Amino acid sequence: MNILVINAGSSSLKYQLLNPETQQVLAKGLCERIGIDGKFTYKPEGKQAVKEADVAMPTHSEAIQTVLNALVDPANGVIGSMKEIDAVGHRVVHGGEKFAKSVLITDEVMAAIEECNPLAPLHNPANIIGIKACQALMPGTPMVAVFDTAFHQTMPSVAYTYALPYEYYEQDKVRRYGFHGTSHKYVSQRAAAMLGKPIEELKLISCHLGNGSSVTAIDGGKSVDTSMGFTPLAGLPMGTRAGDIDAGIMEYLMNKYGYDIKEMLNILNKKSGVQGISGVSSDFRDLEKAKSEGNQRAALALDVFHYSVKKLIGSYAAVMGGVDAVIFTAGVGENGAGDRKAIVSGLEFMGIKIDDEKNGKRGEEIDISAQDATVRTLVIPTNEELMIALDTAELAK
Repeated sequence: MNILVINAGSSSLKYQLLNPETQQVLAKGLCERIGIDGKFTYKPEGKQAVKEADVAMPTHSEAIQTVLNALVDPANGVIGSMKEIDAVGHRVVHGGEKFAKSVLITDEVMAAIEECNPLAPLHNPANIIGIKACQALMPGTPMVAVFDTAFHQTMPSVAYTYALPYEYYEQDKVRRYGFHGTSHKYVSQRAAAMLGKPIEELKLISCHLGNGSSVTAIDGGKSVDTSMGFTPLAGLPMGTRAGDIDAGIMEYLMNKYGYDIKEMLNILNKKSGVQGISGVSSDFRDLEKAKSEGNQRAALALDVFHYSVKKLIGSYAAVMGGVDAVIFTAGVGENGAGDRKAIVSGLEFMGIKIDDEKNGKRGEEIDISAQDATVRTLVIPTNEELMIALDTAELAK
């Protein structure tokens, strides 16, 4: 079974064609600058990547048609015809309270996704455009929506309720939703396999750390708390996002500098986080380099990030009444040996202790726990595309 996975952004589109049963990736790539001066990257299995500039992609429809043409191309294609694509899995960022799992896309589902647009105005409209473009070009092919928020719908009300007048939840659905759910779900399942135990018996803390970061408490395979909130702006300080702050800061800065809410949110989303503290970069590799050269603000930015993750690990262990394993995933989590060491340092009292030699590995699935650790520390490269493909295949059958 071949599944095409689509992750559509406002001016970009990531794609993979893979077989979820064998986990073989047949081809993958990226359409960029849609509506501007389209750039197309296509990497078939076992061959060199093909990169093209100035590809006519005025809309997502042309971008997806470009992808389909490449997949069946006589020279570099990986399938004989589009009939060999059994289903399409679409990443959808926000499903609100309506979707606790992935679903086959129907007219009713599309309407419900559109109702969630105000909750994710930068993401959901682009996801919808990608779905509609595929529907037009591939009529009759099953389409599945896989939601970033769905995994977190198992959170209890005590975890998702904000201390606001309750009518804002009842009328406007203002609550904690959480994101990166597909990633947290995938790595928790892999953790159970690595530990050789049923996921229903495990208490896990999943740290998805990258330019966007979130930590999730997973008890018995279910999300019971997570750091991102009503929007992906909440929780940890990230590459350029502030994370949790005192809301009164917004009023103070807006009054002092005359910012409107749009400018204030732009600062919180795009000028804050480790970039805002360091003044150097949102890339953790750049921060490590600057720190090694004596840049104190870069060092502070990293310290604030590590401290914030450490606090969440401790609080989530308390929420679950213990923890069996801590998982590191995503760009920083998978590759940042120094970041992992700084985060778990001081948590020895919880039974968390890592082996420095094992921790030196990058980007591979490995247990980096010290021999005398009672809580395992795992590094698991995330694979959201595979998780989307697995869900899609199951529903398409």
